[in-house]
Amino acid sequence: MKELLEKRPMKVILLGNNAIIRGAIEAGVQFVSTFPGTPASEIGDTFSALSKLGPQDFYFEYSTNEKTAMEAATGAAFSGLKSLVAMKHFGLNVASDSLLPVVYTGVGGAMVVMVADDPGCWSSAQTEQDTRYFSRMAHIPMLEPSDPQECKDFTKLAFEISDKFKIPVMIRTTTRVSHQQSIVSLSEIKGQKKVSQKDIKRGQFSTMPPNVLRMKKELFSKLAKISEVSEKSVANKVDGLKKKNDSEFGIIASGVSYLYAKEILKELGIDVPVLKLGFTNPLPRLLIESFIKNFKKVLIVEEIEPFLEEQVAAIAKDVNPEIKIFGSELPKIGELKPEYIKALITRILGIKQEFDFKKHQKDFNKIELIKRFPNLCPGCPYWLVFSGIKKAVQVASRQAAKDVVFGGDIGCYMLSGCPPHNIQDWLISMGSSIGISHGVKKSTDKKVISIIGDSTFFHAGIPALINTVFNKSNPLIIILENSTTGMTGHQPHPGVGKTGSGEETVSLSLENMVRACGVKNLKIIDPVNQEEFINTIKEFLENKEVSVIIARRPCVLLGRR
Repeated sequence: MKELLEKRPMKVILLGNNAIIRGAIEAGVQFVSTFPGTPASEIGDTFSALSKLGPQDFYFEYSTNEKTAMEAATGAAFSGLKSLVAMKHFGLNVASDSLLPVVYTGVGGAMVVMVADDPGCWSSAQTEQDTRYFSRMAHIPMLEPSDPQECKDFTKLAFEISDKFKIPVMIRTTTRVSHQQSIVSLSEIKGQKKVSQKDIKRGQFSTMPPNVLRMKKELFSKLAKISEVSEKSVANKVDGLKKKNDSEFGIIASGVSYLYAKEILKELGIDVPVLKLGFTNPLPRLLIESFIKNFKKVLIVEEIEPFLEEQVAAIAKDVNPEIKIFGSELPKIGELKPEYIKALITRILGIKQEFDFKKHQKDFNKIELIKRFPNLCPGCPYWLVFSGIKKAVQVASRQAAKDVVFGGDIGCYMLSGCPPHNIQDWLISMGSSIGISHGVKKSTDKKVISIIGDSTFFHAGIPALINTVFNKSNPLIIILENSTTGMTGHQPHPGVGKTGSGEETVSLSLENMVRACGVKNLKIIDPVNQEEFINTIKEFLENKEVSVIIARRPCVLLGRR
């Protein structure tokens, strides 16, 4: 980890996320904010660890949620500093409320927004969201690295573009880029230039009409100039052993898909021109036109959504309308795998393969694999919470499955939906356990038990609780207070009493927050006290007003650590 602060040039092995950190440090980042979310969690974890090594040239914080992280980084950028904000793809949804206007207003310094997507949902329980479409909707420039070296280099490039055009720039990765390791060449870290605070002129960043229309016009002017940068950017390149003009077939790819395509071409022993796009919004239109104009066929290799394919198809109508475009045949569910690309390339080029991939898939799908579900850690207090809930419901109602519904939320307690617990009827987004519970209570005569963690409650549960109380609903909400953000790596939250850099700070009381939201029926219980816990659940389920139980017992791993 200390090599991330090494000032002299050297070569080291880095995780993609850590290479982004090094790139930000080489670029002179001064303000870093984040909310933990895998596959981006290492960004915050490592910045947090570095901040504890001694005084640094950057400020770091874990923010309450992604929206507040975005706004904190924006405030720093408005003030003339270089800021970085990091999150997972679903976190961008939370932050987008502030991101989109900031793209209009621009910044006084520089601002990079790092977002990690999760194809295959390895670390996500919501959707396979493709953040690339956000870049087009928000009109935010976007860079997509393929490996750790590019993670470092593209982060520096993102800061350069942001600083030059005074606009936020997005770095978009995926799980296989964020968690990939390889050798990275570090550049020299030059002495941090002291940046004096820039005065924010009255109304400078206000989107009040008619400012917003003027700002949109200025934004489009910036994007036109950034398009010229994209055309000549080192983030885009054409490679392949054959000269482009000697081939009737080419490949266009970005991100980790580029590495997969190159791997398959090497395995097949064929030379095909490949256009690697690292600057994917705005796309280098002229470069793409030049690449495809003489081809008969082109394959677009990308994960999940046809983001590039749709745009390349539109460009092809003007320069090469007869070209056949492939790519939509690749799976749109789950991660892209090299064998999918191999099967498609061999079919396009008419290369006979001894290995029948389609037959292999069919045979594999016939295999009855033993289902293995994730489990809570041995000694986790949630074992007691889940079993207590089930016992209370069984005693309260013989038809528990019909009479009681269970709201799930994001955290370790998501496992309440797995055997042997099976007490989760929905899992949508942070804080939605409470918000949806209110709607269910207003629409049915069901009893509702919502389960939410302390970090998630601070993140997005408070507004939902206020709405539930205000609109006279009566679900039972169980807040699991384990004194940490467990699922993403034990990061601090506002109830812990320490900041991300280890400084002592105020510890916000959950019970005081709940009472301040207007809840009258509140009890704090250690779930070890099963009899009290079970009896309270039975009692609170009959209340005519919203009730809250705070199940307080620290994560078992905290004591061990």
